[in-house]
Amino acid sequence: MSQDMFACRKSRSRMMIDDKRHANIKSALRLKHLTLSDIARSLDVTPGTVSIVSRGFRRSRRIESAIATALGFTPEELWPDRYGRPNGRRRQNKEVVMPHG
Repeated sequence: MSQDMFACRKSRSRMMIDDKRHANIKSALRLKHLTLSDIARSLDVTPGTVSIVSRGFRRSRRIESAIATALGFTPEELWPDRYGRPNGRRRQNKEVVMPHG
């Protein structure tokens, strides 16, 4: 699975909502015998909070880092649209292959 093969849609608040990426993240976690609830328990937050961040309704560096670490990526690799590049430009269309097991 590649994380950036999905189009994002903007909500009224201009946040990037990506239900397909969210589903992809959940699937990749499932392959590692993890869930968003497991991430939530490890951070002492509600599963809904983790889901909201995963979908793009809200941002949390701590939650994004926990999800990315569980999958063997950095938050910048999973959500390139949320993080700027070192030179100030945003990455576009970088394909990252999600782990399969």
